[in-house]
Amino acid sequence: MTDALPPLAAIRVFEAAARLLSFTKAAAELGMTQAAVSYQVKLLEERLGAPLFLRQPRALALTEAGQWLAPRTTEAFELLRDAYSRFGEREQATLVVNTMHTFAAQWLAPRLGVYQLAHPKTAVQLETTTRVVDFSREEVDVVIRSGKGKWSGLLTYKLIDVRYTLMVSPALAEKVGGLHRPEDMFKVDLIDPHDPWWIDWFKACGQPIDKLNMDLGPIGLQTITASAAIAGRGAALLVKEFFEQEIRDGRLYQPFDVMVDTETAYWLAFPEGRRNVPKIKAFRDWILAEIGQPGV
Repeated sequence: MTDALPPLAAIRVFEAAARLLSFTKAAAELGMTQAAVSYQVKLLEERLGAPLFLRQPRALALTEAGQWLAPRTTEAFELLRDAYSRFGEREQATLVVNTMHTFAAQWLAPRLGVYQLAHPKTAVQLETTTRVVDFSREEVDVVIRSGKGKWSGLLTYKLIDVRYTLMVSPALAEKVGGLHRPEDMFKVDLIDPHDPWWIDWFKACGQPIDKLNMDLGPIGLQTITASAAIAGRGAALLVKEFFEQEIRDGRLYQPFDVMVDTETAYWLAFPEGRRNVPKIKAFRDWILAEIGQPGV
């Protein structure tokens, strides 16, 4: 019966005092005053109707009732300590990151090895989706999404601004005699031509959009669009930060500095109530440092 159990605060004080045989040491361990320890013990004794300690001038000893209860109480607290310790280890064992495909493939996955070396006790599990995650019902620790970064109940940290720039393969640029001026882009096909950001890009270059060559159908994912551009199928609008390695390797080429700002970004987000979870804090600090943004 629940009414047979005295207040947990009093039981906790008794366990410490019985184990240490000192109200002073128990108070120091629990962060309480000696008077508060004595008060909690007195409450417990009154509840039980039996004294638990013999208060001698220079020592503290357990009564027969105290001797009977002390080891059982300590054992119960050890079980609780072990349970919460194991839960903490279990909770830290896996970090579930729910992210978008392009961010996972082009930015996060290539860098995860570095994170795992720095945090060997936490395995990162990647999920790629764009659906809305219900943190109260799903085993997801953090999400990475694109948007404005204002989602109710979530802490958000900006990662990468979504700004598109034009990229082609160097071979394709050479094939059409070079891409020296924006109007040279009318020499090549556009990959995913129905993307509305093409209109903004050509307008930013001061070029008429009625000349656009739209022979190719939409492709969608940036990873696929970039692969088509690398293969020489045409020009692609891409987020430059996702394809730095391909640019360094000479597989993609940015002929113009023109950027189209979508006024959105990729954000790291998680529930406000989980801000102090060690594995989430560690991942947040790492990813912000990798991207070069200040932590909070």
